[in-house]
Amino acid sequence: MNQEATAVEDMTAVRAGRRRTAVRIGVPAAIATVVAIGMGLVPALASDESPNLPAISAQDLIAKAVSANTDTFSGTVRVNADLGLPTALTDLASGSGPLGEMARGAGAKTGSADPQMKAVELLGGSHTLSVSSDGPDRQRLTLSGQKSGYELVHNGDQVWAYDRSSQQALHLTGTGTDGHRPDGKEGIGSITPQDVAKQLLEHSSDTTSVTVDGTERVAGHAAYKLSIKPKQAGSTVAEIRVSIDADKGMPLAVQLRTVDGATAFDVRFGTLSYDKPDAKTFQFSVPKGAKVIEQSAKDHTANPMPSIPGLPSLPTGGGTDGAKDGAKGGVIGEGWTAIAHGDAGADAAKGIAKFAGREVKGGTLVSTRIVNALITKDGKVYMGAVTPETLEQAAASGK
Repeated sequence: MNQEATAVEDMTAVRAGRRRTAVRIGVPAAIATVVAIGMGLVPALASDESPNLPAISAQDLIAKAVSANTDTFSGTVRVNADLGLPTALTDLASGSGPLGEMARGAGAKTGSADPQMKAVELLGGSHTLSVSSDGPDRQRLTLSGQKSGYELVHNGDQVWAYDRSSQQALHLTGTGTDGHRPDGKEGIGSITPQDVAKQLLEHSSDTTSVTVDGTERVAGHAAYKLSIKPKQAGSTVAEIRVSIDADKGMPLAVQLRTVDGATAFDVRFGTLSYDKPDAKTFQFSVPKGAKVIEQSAKDHTANPMPSIPGLPSLPTGGGTDGAKDGAKGGVIGEGWTAIAHGDAGADAAKGIAKFAGREVKGGTLVSTRIVNALITKDGKVYMGAVTPETLEQAAASGK
């Protein structure tokens, strides 16, 4: 064999070796890339550095976030929640389990397309939402899972909500003169970084420490990190961190940490574009076979659930006392350790305690990582974002 032929064979062998090496290295690399894209990690991996931004005071940063009117955007939102909600409560909302079946049998609104009920599902585990907004009159939110799917579309004076698992479509209509608007902001529609942040930042208190604690990048955007901490002992909340877009003022991430060192709630943009979404994004067609429920916005908002059950609001400044709301209820304390109390009735208290509580000194405790409730044997309820010990002390005071 001549030298030229030998050289060709050697080169062929080298190339074959390279191909085999490429296959060995490239396949797992490709898989890793797909997984990273699917989890929305590529922007984070590409922008770990902290941006160098001009100094800003905490007060100015809060004002920037609260007054931000950026309402044209699209992207994905990642929600990670470990609020420790009792299974009975999530079953009640979703219509599953013994309590959910009992609620359905009693005609309760459960396991439906209602945005208020759907929000409870986001308060446990990890979820990814696709969100789009084009001003105050057009928003779309999509939640996809292996066994379920959910869409919430607000376009003008109408809102459509569709739950794939139950094949139920809720149609809300009517912009009344009494101020009721079907704007999709109730329930699941309020679990985006900017809405969560505004719930937390609209009030201030002497019981709160607020500082600017560095910078970071969220979904490729430079942001300031705002740290909010209670000054009081006895709260379950250790710190709330809000990342605020340095340019737009739009909150990009909210993280809530508890006194036991856990991250109970983390909601943040994975991807974000401020470009105007296509008008077709906000069109909705009723899927074949869906059961359509027609409802007016006024009727729907008559008895709304809290937008995000289980999350506290940043406390207001004024103190309160147990007699504020009359003999049947009131508020003990102030700020982060404020405790609401009232009379739930012995029968209601026994029902809640049976499915969601555990016996403690002074009664039955219904416990989550953030909000705790103590139900006494005579049917009184003490509830707040405070430790069980703080609740027991309040109940023992006899107010």
